[in-house]
Amino acid sequence: MQLAGDTVIYSATDLAAASSCEWALLRKLDWMLGRIEKPPFVEDDMLKRAGRLGDLHEKKVLDGLRKTRVVVEIERPEDSGIRDGSFTGIRSATEATLAALEGRAEVVFQGAFFDGRFLGYSDFIILGPDGRYEVYDTKLARKAKINALLQLAAYSDQLQHLGFEIGENVHLWLGTGEISTHRLTDILPVYRKRRARLQQVLDDRGLDPEPTPWGDPRYTACGRCDACAEQVERTHDVLQVAGMRLTQRAKLRAAGVTTIEELAERKAPVEEMSDATLVALREQAAMQVERALAPEGSPPPWRVASPVALTALPEPSPGDIFFDFEGDPLHEERQQWGLDYLFGLVDVDARFTGFWADDLVEEKTALVDFLAFVRERRAEHPGMHIYHYASYERTHLLTLAARHGVGEEEIDDLLRHNVLVDLYPIVRRGLRIGSHSYSLKKLEPLYMDVGRDGTANAADSISEYERYTEFRAAGETDAAAAVRADIVQYNEYDCVSTLRLRDWLLARAAEVGVTPAVDDDLTIEMLAAMPIREPDPVYTELVSYLGGLETERRAEHPEALGEPERSSDETAVALASAAIDYHRREAKSFWWEHFDRLRSPVDEWADTRGVFIVDTVQVERDWSLAGPRARNPSRDLVVTGTAAPGSRFSGTDTPFVLYDSPFPPLIGSSEPGARVAHSRVSFADRGDGSYLLTEKVGTGGDPYPEFPMAVTPSSPPNATKLAEAIADWGRVLLGALPTMVPDAALDILRREPPRLSTLPELVRGENVIAGIRSSLLDLDRSYIAVQGPPGTGKTYTGSRVIADLVQNHGWKVGVVAQSHAAVENMLEAIVGAGLDPRLVGKKPKDSAGGGAGSSWTALDAKAVPGFVQLDGGYVFGGTQWTFANANTVPRGSLDLLVIDEAGQFSVASTIASSVAATRMLLLGDPQQLPQVSQGTHPEPVDVSALGWLAEGHGVLPAEFGYFLETSWRMHPALCEPVSKLSYEGRLHSHASDRMLAGVVPGLHPVPVRHTGNSTSSIEEAAVVVGIVTELIGSPWTSDGQTRALAQSDFIVVAPYNAQVETVHLTLAAAGFGDVPVGTVDTFQGQEAAVAIVTLAASGSDDVPRGLEFLLLANRLNVAISRAQWAAYLVHSPALTEYLPGSVAGLAQLSAFIGLVE
Repeated sequence: MQLAGDTVIYSATDLAAASSCEWALLRKLDWMLGRIEKPPFVEDDMLKRAGRLGDLHEKKVLDGLRKTRVVVEIERPEDSGIRDGSFTGIRSATEATLAALEGRAEVVFQGAFFDGRFLGYSDFIILGPDGRYEVYDTKLARKAKINALLQLAAYSDQLQHLGFEIGENVHLWLGTGEISTHRLTDILPVYRKRRARLQQVLDDRGLDPEPTPWGDPRYTACGRCDACAEQVERTHDVLQVAGMRLTQRAKLRAAGVTTIEELAERKAPVEEMSDATLVALREQAAMQVERALAPEGSPPPWRVASPVALTALPEPSPGDIFFDFEGDPLHEERQQWGLDYLFGLVDVDARFTGFWADDLVEEKTALVDFLAFVRERRAEHPGMHIYHYASYERTHLLTLAARHGVGEEEIDDLLRHNVLVDLYPIVRRGLRIGSHSYSLKKLEPLYMDVGRDGTANAADSISEYERYTEFRAAGETDAAAAVRADIVQYNEYDCVSTLRLRDWLLARAAEVGVTPAVDDDLTIEMLAAMPIREPDPVYTELVSYLGGLETERRAEHPEALGEPERSSDETAVALASAAIDYHRREAKSFWWEHFDRLRSPVDEWADTRGVFIVDTVQVERDWSLAGPRARNPSRDLVVTGTAAPGSRFSGTDTPFVLYDSPFPPLIGSSEPGARVAHSRVSFADRGDGSYLLTEKVGTGGDPYPEFPMAVTPSSPPNATKLAEAIADWGRVLLGALPTMVPDAALDILRREPPRLSTLPELVRGENVIAGIRSSLLDLDRSYIAVQGPPGTGKTYTGSRVIADLVQNHGWKVGVVAQSHAAVENMLEAIVGAGLDPRLVGKKPKDSAGGGAGSSWTALDAKAVPGFVQLDGGYVFGGTQWTFANANTVPRGSLDLLVIDEAGQFSVASTIASSVAATRMLLLGDPQQLPQVSQGTHPEPVDVSALGWLAEGHGVLPAEFGYFLETSWRMHPALCEPVSKLSYEGRLHSHASDRMLAGVVPGLHPVPVRHTGNSTSSIEEAAVVVGIVTELIGSPWTSDGQTRALAQSDFIVVAPYNAQVETVHLTLAAAGFGDVPVGTVDTFQGQEAAVAIVTLAASGSDDVPRGLEFLLLANRLNVAISRAQWAAYLVHSPALTEYLPGSVAGLAQLSAFIGLVE
């Protein structure tokens, strides 16, 4: 910011700063205006270093451009003239920029922009081949960051206002050498929103002569930066309380609790805060108040809050080690970022061992040497453990193993056997300490006799490492050695601190009668869940083949900036290798998260999809035999509580229930200090704000009175047959390399257009059904994709194509989807298309009475083999397990496999199912609800098959198949915003005779101001009732019939179960209990005259899983497109008043702004 008299001039940097914390920016403004003393702005050495490296990167790009293009460089003025109000310097620079652009300069470097308020200098403005200018910026980062994209939008906006035609994209030259390209439409709406907000805030504050008061509700405060920290301490704000969230602070302030002292005394309940949470925060506040009253320099007070948590401390071993990493996230080498330059540890006698790395080669060596050290120590001391504090060491060991391709299974084995012991969750669960932070440094006064010298924290360590590398590069070995010794001393102190903390915790455990753990039941359970196995040899050979290709490619292009692009064949091999290991990674991710939930504080996992935290329990049926055939007692509990966003509880799966101490007996293995869990339960939403939990006793067990504290996700299904199918497929691929075998799944992975036998291209024309059928008949061991947006007749089209192929061409066709319901829906449509029901078969999900009332043939297990061996054509339905199992459907025996809902069917699942057929037809829409994955995969085998082909486009590229462009559901006025949101404006609506009298068709944004709501809003529920009240009974004309609009003609969609319940109860109280209300996945495939979407959350700080979940374009698309005539989007306007933390979130927010403004 700069002052020109009373006017504040700002830049894109100020825009980003205000988005992070308006309070901090206004604090700086108050200082500039002379209202306060200079605030404690801390210089960030890391940012300085990044700036220096960024200048070098910019020069490198500039030198490269000068070799091939004519560059006009705009001289940046030494004196802009802003302070004296003349603006001479900046006007000269902007005039030079304008002249260069009007002269059609190829490249303009350091273009200056000033419109009276905004001031900025762009790195590069480059003339494209289409004659339009596009903005490029150089950034040292490995990936695009939001602040950088806002800068690009700012300069593009300036170009537009100056009258220049600009391109659709903006670009970042990243530190990796790659160019990251982004659509301007994904950024510009957010930029304009944030700029308007910043200008309003600055103008408002300029008129007020007083400093901005802390806690002013008009302005956001992050609560974490230096400017906020100063005020938090000065005002005794509840943010001082360790673990306090901003959402919790808002609830406390709404209840009149603003200071830590008030919280320490709070006895009355706080609205929307559980009693357990309030008790924990109150006790923590009381401990910190006690610390504030103690003599200065006293160690913080403490007490044991949960003795059982301390039982997680293992029995000490003479082989124990205490471990800490030092790493530099800005280190760049071979297009890879980050270097863990020191693996430090001490033994029980505080003897230090370090593994040092100056580059990635040495980092790999350090990892190998560290693992060898641990291996030898475990051989000598089988009961040894590796202690660390917080999760960095565990996560980075896994990351390094993946990066270097060494030790992954060995590190998994350490985790399975609980060799790594994180002391942080033990401290958080077991102790209450009078400190505003539970960082290791803040705990040291409790157990360390000597304070720190030299390097004091991790940021200092990184800065010192930079000094070390500079001395080393300059040949100043003595200076380098001195700095390195200081870094080692810091790391050694951290390791010793971890040792002393462990010993201190053991002493506290002994004082409360807790003995060290020797129980390894949970290790046994973990080994059963995640057995140690050798990698599949096909996977190993494919990875080796790919590695060889990449080595050759790098050798051929040693001068290349960034990684040279893979060929389509290399991409396919990489995907194939990752697919073979896909299900193991998915299962492993689930089990690590499950076992972590048994150990970690609840607030660290309460927002995970599929989690339900229990508040109240009422016994509806106590332990008894549920029926004459029941063998073990069960009980029915009616519970209330909080469901994590996106969770659905239908009662059809078997989730886990977790118990805190005191534990019930005989329900499963347990680890000392951990919760216990079992999955002999069903859990169903009753639709009235309560849930029915049915729990069974295990064989040989006895009933117990204890109640569960949480419900957590069920374990993944057995995927052995799926993995075998993918491995079989991969073995064929491997055997033919480097030749690519003709194969439908492989063509999808290669993103190759469908391979045809005689036709030059896919058949197009007015009759899309005939075109798809003709193209399929000419298909040569390949695939065809069909994207069907909402209401375009995807199921109708697919069923007619299938019926014709079976009836007239004798094809054997399989139909697969994510769910039995989706498969059965397609089978019903195929019969409806005229195919003999005896030729349409499926084994129902429920063998007892499943398929009753269906038009297709329900097969039992004995009838399936005979059906799939019929001589003529037929349709056989099933899930991916059905078609991956060669004992059910022989490999390659089908003429066609139809994947329905292929926009939610992963690449890995597509491969697993594909082995049953020679051709595939993909039906679906990647713009609807996305595929859900748990694991982290080296290649995107978790994305949907259609999503992979679409490659980020809203519409499937034409070379891959067909786009059904006409919606028969939505009115044109409603179809238009949906088309812009998700389909690049290419989805159109067919005219219809529908009419809702007195209601304008289309999308109606309904802003509702409210605060403090997270997953439910009574204010929005009241508005929903108002809309229903206003519209109910209106004349509704459809299919030539006119009648009164009924409750069943509405669909109300909410993102959270809590809002579903709130809206349902509010509607029922108003006499509208038959209006359907549910989450978006409940209504996928359904339609109604009117859809009402209620988002519930007040603002970005109130959303448990972030606004990127809430504003996901796919979710909004499905919700809005349920409507035939009108959709109402009920929302808090504050949802647009934030800056996302990711590029995807930026695009989502821009799209949402386009819907509501």
